[in-house]
Parts: sequence; C-alpha cells; structure tokens
Amino acid sequence: FSNSTYNKVWADAQKDLDIQLQREREEFVQPEKDRVKVFEMLATSYIKYVQICCKLETAHDQLIHRQKRRAIRQVLDGVIGRILEIKKEMVELENSEFNYIDNILEDLKLLPQDIEVPIPRYFIKEKLEVLQQREKILDQILLNAGLQTQKYVQAITFEEAIKVIQVAERARQGRRRVAFMKQIYLEEKRERQTKLQIPMGPNPDDAATCIQKVCRGYVQRKKTEKMREEEMIFLGMSLPPHLKAVSVSQMHAGQVNALQGEVQEREEEVFIKDTLREMEGLNIKETLQDQIGQCFIECRHIIGKFPDYPTEEAGGSMAILSEKTPEQVASELAAKKEMALQKKAQKGEKEKEKEKGKENMKGKKTQKTGKKEEEEGWKMAPSNFLSIMEEGNSQYKAVWQNRDEGWDFLQDHDPELIKEEKREEVEEEIRVQVDELMQQKLENLRLAVDGEESNKRNKGRKSEKVRAAMMSLVCRTIDSLYRELVEEGLLIKAKTVNLSDYVGEYSYLGTTLRQVDIEPMPSLADVRQLIALYGILPLGSQTVHERAPLVKALLLAGPAGVGKKMLVHAICTETGANLFNLSASNIAGKYPGENGLQMMLHMVLKVAKQLQPSVIWIGDTEKIFLKAVPKGEEAMNPKRLVKILPKFLKALKAQDRVLLVGTTNRPFDANLKPFCKVYQKIIPIPRPDYASRFGKYFMLWKHIILQNGGAITNLLNISCLAKVSDGFTQGHIVQVVQAVLSELRLLQMTRKPLRTAEFMASLARENPVYKEEEETFK
Repeated sequence: FSNSTYNKVWADAQKDLDIQLQREREEFVQPEKDRVKVFEMLATSYIKYVQICCKLETAHDQLIHRQKRRAIRQVLDGVIGRILEIKKEMVELENSEFNYIDNILEDLKLLPQDIEVPIPRYFIKEKLEVLQQREKILDQILLNAGLQTQKYVQAITFEEAIKVIQVAERARQGRRRVAFMKQIYLEEKRERQTKLQIPMGPNPDDAATCIQKVCRGYVQRKKTEKMREEEMIFLGMSLPPHLKAVSVSQMHAGQVNALQGEVQEREEEVFIKDTLREMEGLNIKETLQDQIGQCFIECRHIIGKFPDYPTEEAGGSMAILSEKTPEQVASELAAKKEMALQKKAQKGEKEKEKEKGKENMKGKKTQKTGKKEEEEGWKMAPSNFLSIMEEGNSQYKAVWQNRDEGWDFLQDHDPELIKEEKREEVEEEIRVQVDELMQQKLENLRLAVDGEESNKRNKGRKSEKVRAAMMSLVCRTIDSLYRELVEEGLLIKAKTVNLSDYVGEYSYLGTTLRQVDIEPMPSLADVRQLIALYGILPLGSQTVHERAPLVKALLLAGPAGVGKKMLVHAICTETGANLFNLSASNIAGKYPGENGLQMMLHMVLKVAKQLQPSVIWIGDTEKIFLKAVPKGEEAMNPKRLVKILPKFLKALKAQDRVLLVGTTNRPFDANLKPFCKVYQKIIPIPRPDYASRFGKYFMLWKHIILQNGGAITNLLNISCLAKVSDGFTQGHIVQVVQAVLSELRLLQMTRKPLRTAEFMASLARENPVYKEEEETFK
C-alpha cells in the first residue's frame, strides 16, 4: 500500500510541475512593467514550487525503488534550485531579504505551514556511515588531546552483579517485613483500646457524614475538571487524549522508517555490473579495437599520415569515434589556432578602447539602464534549473508514467534499467584499457609504415616534472591537517540541533504593515526560512550549490540570546557539515605572524574543501572590523583577519560547498563599508514584536518546558508567561526554565505540579532587550 501511495504522491508532484513549467513558458517570457503584478507572479510560483518540493521530498524519502529515487532526485534538485532563483528575484524586486506573502496565501487558502521549505532527508541519510565514522574519529582526537572527557561505564563481573541483586532483594524484603509488622502492631493496639472501652472519636453518624462530604466533593471536582477539558477540546484550545498519546501505529511507522534506509542501501548494482563485465566485456573490447583501427586506416588514406592519438583530457578514443570526418577535425584545429592568434592581437586594441570609453560611459550608463527598465519592464533572468526540471519531467513521462509494474512485487529495483546504466560504465572502463593498447599499436604502425617516432617521451618528461613540483607542494595528508585543526581548537564538534527546534510563529501582518509604509519586524519563522534557503539547501546538494545563486558569506545579527549560535549548529546538523571556529577569541595566540595566519587559513580551506560541506563560523565578527581595538583586547589582536578574509572568500568557487557564517550582537560597532562587503547576506534577528509575541512565546515556553523534563498542567498559565515575557529573548527563557527545573524539582513534579509564580521570580532577575537597543539595530 505504501508503494502505491507514494507513487501517487510522485505522480501528483510531476503533474503540478508540468503545469508550472507550462505557466513559466507563458508568463515569464513577456516583459512586465507593473511591479505589484510581477511580485504576485513570483510569489505564486514560489509557493507552487515549495509545494512540489514537499511532495517530491516525501516520495524520494519513502520509496525504495532505486531508479525511481534517482529520477526524483534529479527533479528535486532542479525544483530546489528554482526556488532559490525565484527568491533572489523577489529580494531584488523588494530590496529586502524578508518577503511577506500572507495575502497570496489567503487567496490560495493555504496556511503558513504549507509553504515551509522542506529540508531533504537525503542530505544526512546518504552519508550517514561517513558522518558516524568522522564523529568517532573527532571524539577520539578530542579525547587524546584532553579537550573532552570520556564518560566511563563501570563494568562489573557476573558474581558482583549477583551480589548487587541480592542486596537489593534483601532490602526490599526487609521493607515489606517492616510494613507487615507495623500493620500487626496497629491491629493489636486497636484490640487493646476496644477492650478498655476508650472512646474512639465521634459517633458513627457524624463519621459517615464526614466521609460522605469528602467523597462527594472529590467526585464533583473530578466531574468539573472533565467538563472543563471537554469544553477546551470543543473550543479547539487543547488536543483530545488520543492525539496527545503516541499510538501503536506511530511507533510502528517509526520502526519502518528506521528499517527503510537499510532496504534502500542494498547493493545489487555491483553484482549486475560484474555480470555485464563478464558477459559482454570481450565483445565491447573487440568492437572498440576494430572501430579505432578502421579510423586509423581511413585517416591515413585521406590525409596521408596517421593521426595523433587524443589525450585523456580531449576524450581519448571518444574523440576519434565522433561523427566528424578526419578532414573536419583537422580544419577545426587549424581554425582554433587562427582564432587564438586573432584574439591576442585584438586584446591589446580592446583594452585601449575600453580605457578611453570608460570616462565617457560613466554618466551615460545610469541614464540608459534607467530608461531601458522603464520602457521594457521587468523580465525574468535566465534559469540554470529549467532544463534539469524539463529533462526530468520528460523522463518521467517516457519511462515511469505509464509503466506496468504488476510483476515487481518488491519494488526495490529494476534489473533492466540497471543494466542500461551500468553498461555505459563498463564501456567507459574498457575504453580506458583499449586506449592504452591502441596507443601502443599506433606507435608500432608509425614505425612500421612511416618510420616516425612519437613525441610522447618528451611530453612525459615534462608532465613528470610538473607532477614532482606539485607533490613537493602537497606534502601533508588531509588526516594530519584535520587532526592538527582539532587539537588547536579550530575544528570543533557541532551540537545536534535541528532547524525545527528553532520554534517560531509566522508574521501575519507583514503585507498590511508594508501597505502603510511601515517595515515589519521579521518573525522567527522568516529567519528559519532564510537559514534553510541560504545555508542548508545549497550546502546539502552539490548540483544546487553549483548552479544556484552563490552565497559565500552569511551574517546573523541580533541581541544576545536570540539563537544565532543555535542556527549555526542547526546548519551543520541538517547538512552534516564540519564546523570551523575562527572567532577572534579562539584564534588568539595561535599561528602568530602573517605567515602563520596564511598557513592557518590555507589549512582550513584545504580541509573544508576536501571534507565538504563545511561551515566556517566567526563569532563576535564585528571585532574584526573595529575602527579601534578597545583597551584590554590588544593581546587578542581581533583585526588579524580583516585584510585576508576577502581573499579567503575569493578562493571559494561554485563547486566548493563552504559557507562563512558570522554572528554578532553589536554590528553597529564595526566599520560598515568593509563589514558589508564581506558578508553577502545579512539576516537581522530582532526581539519579538507584539504581533507575533503571543503565539511565538506560547510555543516557545511550552516547547522548552517539555524539552527540559517539565509537565504542563492547568496550574501553569503559559499565556500569562507569554504576556509577561515581552522584551525577553529565547535565551532568557531557556535560562529561566533550566534554573527552575532542577533535578530536585523534577523529582517533585508528580506530587507538586509546576506553577506560574515559580517562573516569574526567575524571569525578574534577567535583563530584557530595551527599545533603545532595538532602534540601534534598525
């Protein structure tokens, strides 16, 4: 049943994608002058693509069939990249990182939860073994360096375990014996008192009345509590009991998801590939040799000499077996040489013309671009992902849409499709071997027919010299560099925090406030979405990172306690990235001097690229860009990175999944020009505003109390806590809850439920974020 369900989810996603691609061909081609209409078009496309992405991610995670998952993965990467491209257009259109689309959500009858950008689970699942092994190595290095203490589990022998059990059992029997003897003593005492006819309290009628009073009060209180719970459930203010508890089906679903990854990782492709190599390898090898030998003979017959064998960079025998004739290949090579000479000659002339024209064009450029935008209107920039999505869509229609799968009961793989894929890999492996044989055969033919010798020996000497020079530069392994960075404290262990743990509610008044020229304060949900779009999605997928709008540096700015460090750790957790700490306080005294600094950054860059994805975190990053170093911090030398940081970012290319993340709680202290030049994207995280404070803090208080082992009862008024905590950050609430919920308080939870006043006293000791500080951030 699950296979058919998720096949349907995939089919629905492909159908929606087909409609969306058709819509893009019709709407985004023509220029549009109305900016409001442009934003509505972009926002609607953004919402549709997010919904398609959710369906594709669900189908990709739940389906076991490997070929289907590969087909879904291609389209999923294309959809994620398209979401990032549309987000870039929306940001440029509104000149703001935060885009509010609540009015469009209302028209489409959707909830904010429906457009939450999903984080694909394959980011972690596909490299889970590598991440677990790397975590073990990191723990061992930290343990050996004395930077981490090991939690020892005391192991005892079988005899000692028996003694422990015997002591506990004898103590239990002793307690039962004491209780039994106490009961006998009380019965004997009662018998003695009756014999002496000592009065035992009030008469029987008064005792019965007292017992009735207590019992009826207890029963009535229970009825009142039940009626109140039913009323709250009816009003939708609390969940019914069957939804609060974890059902058996939910537990079974969790077990199935855990086993599903093991089924998805079954390796039968290797067996099919080996079978193909044994069955068809000889035929492929003979066919390739015959074809290449025939090309040698034809080329000598037409040109008069044997051709030069193409190098591996040029494609090897693939270049020989192309559809072009030898005459066409020779003419193309000659044309390329002529074009190279012409470009060199024209380059000098163009530089001179550019220098003369720069001065005249400076004033004219702004006028021309402004007029063009007004006349032509807005037009969508070319996409790098539409071709990927269209190719995946056409592949789905050709292969999977009307495919009969009644014969495939297991739904884990299709052997014929695997053979088609692996046959190309087998041919490529055999082609490498054939190239070596045919290259030697070509030299023998030249010696026998033309009496010529190949110039390959001289080339080989040159390449050997180059290789020797390169090997002298790269003398250290990645493992040794990794170990050194860990021991120096530059590569740290990221905390296991998911982005979903950054709890926050959506801002429902964003569009309304902008219509009256008031810039709304971003909500935690908006911040969470930007972290997913700029940090997690590009780092998780190589295809998306190479083709999507490149974001090299990200700045998180906000007061202390709003969760900046938590978001950095969440990026690492969701993508499995390494975390490097290059904060000024962390690198103080390490690798002194300019040469030491360059060596440190070279090591960090090399390890980060080799073990990508990687996150390079700079805490209190404003200290690097201070105009003057404050007293007491001269020894730390916080401005070491100010000159070399732009060069470091320049060395990062599109194929390098490395992200620089800076956090700051005083961005206004920095020299803003170089500060904003380094950080490409700046995400402000302010204190919560009134519009979203209640819903946000209600969620936050409840989430943190439950996370720390507390229990929510009717005696704990979370609404009151949400109202009183105006101006306090998430960090303040975490500190308050942790201070109240001590080990002793948790033990008393069953007989002494939590009350609102307990948190009030602890909250009063914290210092809130005042309005003046918020204005400074603005």
